[in-house]
Amino acid sequence: MNNKLDPQLLIFAKSMRHTATDAENFMWQLLRAKRFMNIKFRRHHVIKPYIVDFYCHEIGLVIELDGSQHGLDDGQEYDAERTKFLGALGLKVVRYWNHDVLGGMEVVLEDLWQSCTELKNTSP
Repeated sequence: MNNKLDPQLLIFAKSMRHTATDAENFMWQLLRAKRFMNIKFRRHHVIKPYIVDFYCHEIGLVIELDGSQHGLDDGQEYDAERTKFLGALGLKVVRYWNHDVLGGMEVVLEDLWQSCTELKNTSP
């Protein structure tokens, strides 16, 4: 199996870091440098063929922040496909709406704390 990453995907992931949404930037300030539960997160990480918003290898967690386009049928279908693919790799995917991150971060962090705690307790 060829594990070499597509250079175009890496370039695109890097460009996404410079054009991140307000919600992504806010979340990143809380997650970066092991600020949340002393867990290392990566931002706009490539998990071929996708680029996920945030990823923690240690506990197998993907965090996706969704804007309004994810509420449309096409967006929901695409997200379900992504979640199924990532789940097949043994990863847990949690999704939060951008407006919840920006307007209700305490609820988001409480939910994220719960997910991380469960994963930490089940990982080897």
